[in-house]
Amino acid sequence: MLIVHALLTLDLPYIHSLKGRRAIVSAIKERLKHKNMAVADVSGEYAKEAQLELLFFAGNENEANNKIHNIETLLEQKFSDILYNISYEII
Repeated sequence: MLIVHALLTLDLPYIHSLKGRRAIVSAIKERLKHKNMAVADVSGEYAKEAQLELLFFAGNENEANNKIHNIETLLEQKFSDILYNISYEII
């Protein structure tokens, strides 16, 4: 059993307030929690960017890469106007 720790950095160019950022981050967090992931918002006070830490288990390295790919697909389909970067490590 492997543990995957990921940092998802979001660039929110069209958001102008912390309230707007919170709404988008909450929507993303809810969708990721349905994929059996622990999600924590570790963002600062700047409204135009956000950071989420993700933690999940995977049976093997291929399964871990598939879950990361599923996160990317979710963001591209549901939140296409958001620029993002995912960095992760498999422990």
